[in-house]
Amino acid sequence: MAEKYLMKGNEALAEAAIRAGIDGYFGYPITPQSEVLEYFSKWLPRKGIAYVQAESEVSAINMVYGAGGCGKRIMTTTSSPGYSLMQEGVSYIACAQIPCVLVNVQRGGPGLGTIQPSQGDYFQAVKGGGHGDYRLIVLTPNSVQETADMVYKAFDLSEKYMNPVLILSDGALGQMMEAVEFKEDYKKPAFDTTWASNGGVSKRGKPVQITSLFIEPERMEAKNFELQAKYKTIEENEVDYELYHMDDAELGFIAYGLSSRIAKKAVDLAREQGLKIGLIRPKTVWPFPSKIIKEYSKKVKAYLSIEMSVGQMIEDVKLAVECKIPVEHYGKTGGIVLSTDEIIAKAKKMLGKA
Repeated sequence: MAEKYLMKGNEALAEAAIRAGIDGYFGYPITPQSEVLEYFSKWLPRKGIAYVQAESEVSAINMVYGAGGCGKRIMTTTSSPGYSLMQEGVSYIACAQIPCVLVNVQRGGPGLGTIQPSQGDYFQAVKGGGHGDYRLIVLTPNSVQETADMVYKAFDLSEKYMNPVLILSDGALGQMMEAVEFKEDYKKPAFDTTWASNGGVSKRGKPVQITSLFIEPERMEAKNFELQAKYKTIEENEVDYELYHMDDAELGFIAYGLSSRIAKKAVDLAREQGLKIGLIRPKTVWPFPSKIIKEYSKKVKAYLSIEMSVGQMIEDVKLAVECKIPVEHYGKTGGIVLSTDEIIAKAKKMLGKA
């Protein structure tokens, strides 16, 4: 049986990355994710693994671009304003098809906002915060354990699809302490790095240019079509979600990350009161579990999108149900955490039982 540790979410994320075989980390401190840098700064140099506290988030993401282009397992972490600064580099990396893991420990915004937890970066994460027609695979943990587990998955998916993967955490998940176990049987999958650059020459001994610059319109269009074909494959194979009490539900909650923990408790409390409510929890918000949401829209009377924002994921829920049932929103913003009582009150109103 694996040994259990009591750790913050940020610390568990860093430890999982070390155990997953990270080759290098580049980042810049910003609350509420600075514990990641602190943990890495202590342990990576002792293990002979590259660690650089860059002079800015812009520098960090471009270091990820360069080191990732050498075929190494590379990660960066930040929080909302820092992730905004990285967007140009993320777009470059996505087009150049560089595998890497990005982490956004969200805090309240817009602007500098607050250091409290938020889910206000959903649009930025799933629609592409930078320019162009690109996608990131976006994983959404709801516990310290899942934060650690999804690090392994993120690295594996990034290499499988030659695509950046974003772990969308938040300030509460990063700071809370819970028991966590680390994979003891994890084996790093074989990854062909003969494409990678080694001083401008690939391991095949031929000149290599890893770029997102395609001046000729025909080449740029061909690159876009290549990317879209890859994204279609990801959508077909990598959707992940959890169903909770959905078989007999009259009302379906849809929530991810920290919100899903509160929503699940609200389901339990509502069922004690005789309300048939269930939960669909996206564990990937891109690709989004549109098909399962559409399938259950034939059984439930309505959906309630529960988010720590003024309403962003609700747009994808509405698209999934194709306007065939009502979809409403309940949320908090500014770093205020959701309340089970208020969720249940909203649910009763939707079911006509207020």
